[in-house]
Amino acid sequence: MATQYKILIMGASYGSLLGTKLALAGHAVHLVCLPAEADLINKEGAVVRMPVKGREGLVEINSKKLPGKLSAGGTAGVKPSDYDLVALAMQEPQYRSPGVRELLAAVAKAKVPCMSIMNMPPLPYLKRIPGIDADACRSCYTDASVWDAFDPKLVTLCSPDPQAFRPPEEKVNVLQVRLPTNFKSARFDSDAHTAILRRLEADIEASRFDTGSGKVELPVKLKVHDSVFVPLAKWAMLLAGNYRCVQKDTVRPIKDAVHSDLEASRAVYNWVVKLCVSLGADEKDMVPFEKYANAALSLLTPSSAARALANGAPNIERTDRLVKTIAAQKGMRLDVVDQTVALVDGWLEKNRKKAA
Repeated sequence: MATQYKILIMGASYGSLLGTKLALAGHAVHLVCLPAEADLINKEGAVVRMPVKGREGLVEINSKKLPGKLSAGGTAGVKPSDYDLVALAMQEPQYRSPGVRELLAAVAKAKVPCMSIMNMPPLPYLKRIPGIDADACRSCYTDASVWDAFDPKLVTLCSPDPQAFRPPEEKVNVLQVRLPTNFKSARFDSDAHTAILRRLEADIEASRFDTGSGKVELPVKLKVHDSVFVPLAKWAMLLAGNYRCVQKDTVRPIKDAVHSDLEASRAVYNWVVKLCVSLGADEKDMVPFEKYANAALSLLTPSSAARALANGAPNIERTDRLVKTIAAQKGMRLDVVDQTVALVDGWLEKNRKKAA
């Protein structure tokens, strides 16, 4: 095998899905996570279960049994300059936590290329998109200052389309994939950094997993695109589904958010697509509403943002507010989106009062 890349992933729930795919492809991955998660991952491996076409039940992948190496630890003592690539896989509010903030600053200082798999694009990425006033979006972030030291040329966005969750009855090292779609990354500004992504894409594509009864091709690939707009396809899904799980006094599953009023969902979805196209996206880079609505039929729990609100979180990722803010820059608005943003604002205000 050609050179093995060293990849640092900040965040171990979603991060363990990408990390396991990279370790299967023969690369060395280090996950930054909480002590209890790190101990378990180092002892028993990261466990990812996913559906595979043509097979009954779920296929279980344990990182201990893969050709590459996957390790885990806390934020202390990590040297970003030791790595070829950093993946940002935490929820946006977590980057201002003690320890995480300092590590993120060290990543920026080390000038290592960063690929975000957050739903909320890092602020420096927005600066790569002509037509967005990124500075006017600062208020959409829990703490925008954590991104100030980054060079936008070293930051790219990868749309986290696969849906995965930690089954509540399992140990914290187990992740279950509900919707095994692909990670879609935009290229970096530089060809050299983009070449790293293309190599990872090819290695993941070529890798096969030994189930014990034969080798199989696993879903959830990494796809690298030249357009900076491709990862924004997720915005329409988030606004039509994930954030509309939030109701005045309760939260509902994504399936209900999308299908209880399909026309309202379609209107929101197409409005966000129109916004992306007005920024410069190609309509064919966006996912058609029918395809998303069909996928939403299998999403039987509330979104992670809605669950976090219901659990009293004082901060969540505000892609809803970000899209509303960028739309306003383009002279666009939609009542349903305004209502969603107001509902989320109301929950956060309530949660912050309780926490105070």
